[in-house]
Amino acid sequence: MTETLDKKKAEGGESCVDNPPKIETFDDILPHIGEAGRYQWFLFFLLLPFTIVYAFLYFAQFFITLIPEEYWCRVPEFENSTLTDWEKIHLSVPDRPYIETETNLTYSRCTMYITNYTKVLLTGQKPGPDTPIAKCQSGWSFNQSNVPYLSIAAELEWVCDQAYLGSAAQSAFFVGSIVGGLIFGYIADHYGRLPALVACNGVGFFASIATAFCNSFWTFAAARFVVGTSFDNCFNIIFIIVIEYVGPKYRTLMANMSFGIYFAFASSILPWIAYWVSNWKILSAVAALPLVVAFVTPWIVPESARWYIQNGKVDKAIEMLKKFEKVNRKSVAPQVYEEFEKSCNTMIKNDKSNNNYTVLDLFKLPRLGRITVVLVIYWLLMVLVFDGHVWNMKLLHPDVFTSFSLASITELPAAILLALFLDRWGRRWMGFFSMLICGIFSYIAIAMPIGAPAMTMAILARLGVNISANIGFQYAAEMLPTVVRAQGVSLIHIIGYFAHIIGPYVVYLANFHKSLPLIVLGTLSLIDAALTLTLPETMDQELPESLEEGNDFGRQQSFWWFPCIKRSPEKKKKYRKTLAGATNAGFNPGSLQRIESTRL
Repeated sequence: MTETLDKKKAEGGESCVDNPPKIETFDDILPHIGEAGRYQWFLFFLLLPFTIVYAFLYFAQFFITLIPEEYWCRVPEFENSTLTDWEKIHLSVPDRPYIETETNLTYSRCTMYITNYTKVLLTGQKPGPDTPIAKCQSGWSFNQSNVPYLSIAAELEWVCDQAYLGSAAQSAFFVGSIVGGLIFGYIADHYGRLPALVACNGVGFFASIATAFCNSFWTFAAARFVVGTSFDNCFNIIFIIVIEYVGPKYRTLMANMSFGIYFAFASSILPWIAYWVSNWKILSAVAALPLVVAFVTPWIVPESARWYIQNGKVDKAIEMLKKFEKVNRKSVAPQVYEEFEKSCNTMIKNDKSNNNYTVLDLFKLPRLGRITVVLVIYWLLMVLVFDGHVWNMKLLHPDVFTSFSLASITELPAAILLALFLDRWGRRWMGFFSMLICGIFSYIAIAMPIGAPAMTMAILARLGVNISANIGFQYAAEMLPTVVRAQGVSLIHIIGYFAHIIGPYVVYLANFHKSLPLIVLGTLSLIDAALTLTLPETMDQELPESLEEGNDFGRQQSFWWFPCIKRSPEKKKKYRKTLAGATNAGFNPGSLQRIESTRL
């Protein structure tokens, strides 16, 4: 009999009647249903197609609008001749020293001689120095040796005076992401995470297909705007759902490794898909294929139990937890669910009392207001540097497919480093050194010759900003007080979208001087690194609940304080409990970035 009782006690069975379990937060019930059981691992692998969707939406436009580095004014008289590309350039394009400031080429890409080219073709003589020079009269010719297809940007000739159109189209994509964040965030809050996830991916699918039928800048920009509305939410919602069901001690590992492995894989194979397809219209359709996962989502993805709780549907949350219990082969006593239901009702009541706070309350106390402003600028600069390095890769190596793929793979070592050291070294100093590394290697890349040396330095810089980006995803969520945490993090990331909008224009600076993009990116990286040191450390700290606690958070820390590498079990347990409470504070997965609330 004693043995039976002990067994039931170990399983959370009837022996709990005398000593009912204390379930204060959602994370307190996870050990009973399984913190990383079969269901959680199924969801972990289920993230793969959604991560592919995320990467393809993010980077497909890079290859849809890719323009070869070498192009020159087209001369109709030369079209059917036996002249080589070099001979055509030599006979029709002026050599101008100042052109070297905008590209590595020694010939103009935007001007040509105005002369009788039928005569030039017969004589084989280059026009003299007194020959008039003007802008290209009949379009452009492109060297397709490194980029084996003509993108929509090449077909519509978004070069020279119209080079900004490619950046403008990318900006339209991210303007769409702002609108989509608001729309699908509202759906996620009011109708559930799954309806938002299905609607979001469905819109992205049809808009991506529509991209293939565009034949002008305005139709393309409109299509990419609609595609952009699905960006972020296409992955963030399910990512947060998955991490919500994982126990606290497994979240850092699962969050970093799932995204690191899957995103690195997806973004590194995309260039080769583009190379193999060699058609921007087909690429648009191929990039849309992973989005079909949206139409089977309701049958394979569980609704967020936390959303059920936030909307007063505690019975639905318990029903969902029982599914996890069954798949994970656990046995949970009724008393556990009863205690959980009681705690949920108490939490709902407390949440209603906090609904009076708005994001403006973050600026009512001076120190908290300063921290919020720094977090906004920190995130804005970090996103700008990240996007800048993505788009600048095509200027550093003629083989853009290889360089892009290698740079994308840095997501994996960044995730591994974070999983190993983030909870040991802390956010502040690790964020500082990662952005410092990004800045240093950005400057070194300027001095390197175009090709493998410059590409290597840029990849190391990309590794640094990748690490910092992943740190930034959770830094604000840990630092802002619970009563306005969700609103504050949403504000920070919505403002960050503006960095996405202007990010492509950093590369456009190369039209004025080839080193300008890296100079700007390196400078912004160092500024961002310095900003990191003005923020308090959040590792091993109790997260602030009230505005007053947020204002005093980290006040006792010295500038040179470095978190201890080893922590006591009691400190770890206390930290995780605090994080669990923060997660239950009402985050909105529909409007946050990919990790900001899920590591809590």
